[in-house]
Amino acid sequence: MKNYYFTSESVTEGHPDKLADLISDSILDAYLKQDRDSRVAVETFVTGNSVTIAGQVTSKAKIDIESIVRSTIKEIGYENEKIDMDYRTCKIQVEITKQSPDIALGVDIGGAGDQGIMFGYACDETEEYMPYAISIAHKLSKRLTEVRKTGEVPYIRPDGKTQVTVEYENDKPKRIETILISTQHTEDVDNDKLKQEVIEKVIKKEVPSNMMDDNTKIYINPTGRFIIGGPLSDTGLTGRKIIVDTYGGYSRHGGGAFSGKDASKVDRSAAYILRHVAKNIVANGYAKKCEIQISYSIGIKEPLSICINTFGTSEKTEDELVEMVRQKFDLTPDGIIKYLELKEPIYTKTTNYGHFGKKDLPWEKIIKL
Repeated sequence: MKNYYFTSESVTEGHPDKLADLISDSILDAYLKQDRDSRVAVETFVTGNSVTIAGQVTSKAKIDIESIVRSTIKEIGYENEKIDMDYRTCKIQVEITKQSPDIALGVDIGGAGDQGIMFGYACDETEEYMPYAISIAHKLSKRLTEVRKTGEVPYIRPDGKTQVTVEYENDKPKRIETILISTQHTEDVDNDKLKQEVIEKVIKKEVPSNMMDDNTKIYINPTGRFIIGGPLSDTGLTGRKIIVDTYGGYSRHGGGAFSGKDASKVDRSAAYILRHVAKNIVANGYAKKCEIQISYSIGIKEPLSICINTFGTSEKTEDELVEMVRQKFDLTPDGIIKYLELKEPIYTKTTNYGHFGKKDLPWEKIIKL
């Protein structure tokens, strides 16, 4: 019997990095709504009561970036520059240029827009084929936002983080060892009340009771105070939550971020197709867990390499699985975009609470291999 502990974290949509991600993806979707062939690589930087948008865009679309930024910040719930940010008064700076013609040379012929490595992963620990710790951490973060926006816990503010430690026995989740939640709040609430309501209305609503016991540790706002939050307390930048976006550290990561990039960027589109492939290898019963790595070169259509690891859980050899994947899927950038319909403005759906494990996203569909 092998016992070990594994921890993953998630963040709410009001976390500064996630605010930056959502602004970038909102701009991307706005371009795609008008021009499906838009090429977009947009970064957002938030600090204090100011926002900077920078990047490269080639598109026929004409959009009002400032209006998109303000409406996105409003949607998150930031309207007080004294404790986090105000969508009405924040300063917005936009620095957008066109895509480099050197990069366009490779993308125009259907090649990858950059070199790089990407990973996809799936396992049978949860019904959504995600690792258990990140699955629970995302549910807690999403629930924090729900009780805030519905007014069920009205004194919670947008910024927050969750962290879950799971005890494994023989490679299976046995119990939850620790739950840590830090949530921004208004000044007029005491910490004891906040702790009690978060336990009752967030944790107990999302964590199965059979996974907690008398030894499970719960920490709520360990410092006892979290009033100043959002971009006023910490700068936010697009692409800085790549482990939250993927598998909570349970699988390897190629290093490329997702938000603000259209699907011609294989950092995003290849990670999505590899999640789809890995999930279907597990869902079709070929393995209990599966990790896939792929590599690309700028301007070249076909991937340079494919590597599959099932961690000893498959009766098929990994070479056999690689061959099956090559026969079943077109892994060129154009093939991925067409198969997953990635020119649609779907990206704000992906930004928060993980890009994987959500039923309504095209790479999450289960097919017969």
